[in-house]
Amino acid sequence: MFDELNDQAPDGVGRIEIITGSMFSGKTEELMRRLRRARYAKRRVRIFKPLIDTRYGSDSVVSHDSNSLSCIQIASASQLLNHVGDADVVGIDEAQFFGPELVDACQSLASDGIRVIVAGLDMDYLGRPFGPMPTLMAVAEHVTKVHAICADCGALAHYSHRISDSNQLLVLGEKDVYEPLCRACFIKAMVREGQLLSAAN
Repeated sequence: MFDELNDQAPDGVGRIEIITGSMFSGKTEELMRRLRRARYAKRRVRIFKPLIDTRYGSDSVVSHDSNSLSCIQIASASQLLNHVGDADVVGIDEAQFFGPELVDACQSLASDGIRVIVAGLDMDYLGRPFGPMPTLMAVAEHVTKVHAICADCGALAHYSHRISDSNQLLVLGEKDVYEPLCRACFIKAMVREGQLLSAAN
């Protein structure tokens, strides 16, 4: 069970916490909540996001509710290690946009006694595991899966359905490009669009 009070083990070994789910599920909001609490507890905090995420400028992590925290924008996980400095707690937003090297970087930070909190999409727009997130969830001490509300039926949603025509993997957008759907509504949408077979591959 996730225990936010014990943010560092007695032996100085850190940990990895994952916050994941679909778009509009509150991942970034939960990341910022934990980071703010770490600051209140007098921890030294550094926050990072990928260079590709330009939706809200380069110097802030911003939730869909327009809350924000200052951050460092980086192109790769190797740059992450170069900018950690004396941080006790490291936050990483939109982790799905980083390459597989993010896993080793997070493992290295945790082994050095740092609390690493990672937020990112678990699946892409076709419902497939996204980027380094599956491996990060496997090696993490704690995984929190948050849910949005299905835009069609109001049930809990954990799929990010793309409503634009693009078939590129990385497409930034908000509610003009994506909608959260539950499994049943996602399957209906994929069948309607003729994409169900490609999503299963």
